Amino acid sequence: MATTSTETSVRREIEVAVPADRAFAVFTERFDQIKPREHNMLPVPIAETVFETRVGGAVYDRGEDGSICRWSRVLAFEPPHRFVISWDITPQWRIETDPDRCSEVEVRFLPVGPERTRVELVHRHLDRHGDGWHGVYAGVAADGGWPLYLNRFAELVSGA
Repeated sequence: MATTSTETSVRREIEVAVPADRAFAVFTERFDQIKPREHNMLPVPIAETVFETRVGGAVYDRGEDGSICRWSRVLAFEPPHRFVISWDITPQWRIETDPDRCSEVEVRFLPVGPERTRVELVHRHLDRHGDGWHGVYAGVAADGGWPLYLNRFAELVSGA
């Protein structure tokens, strides 16, 4: 997995041995199997993570007690090329309700052959989170952040 970064963005990429349309479908339709359950802001364990596959939709966790934590909005959804979601989580690990203080995650699916796809993830505008945004940057850039999601995706898509 290649790693690069700019001051207010984290960039990660990975290649998988499936066509772009398959990679896109697995990432969005099976996101529940990619996001670790321990990445949780609910006071109860997560029963499922839902990625609503449409602009205006949300990404949210549903707790085992039925409670919901909506932590992202779907800003762009262009199968099989890309999607953009907001990151509505503060540096204090709480829900951010001001869209101007949220960062964005864009994931692009680029064919590198008939059966290979490069998946590029950019988490940008991290400085919008205000004081403490460097901690958000460090968290999503670390092995337990986006690299973990991409590795879990790669394992899932290879067995899909």
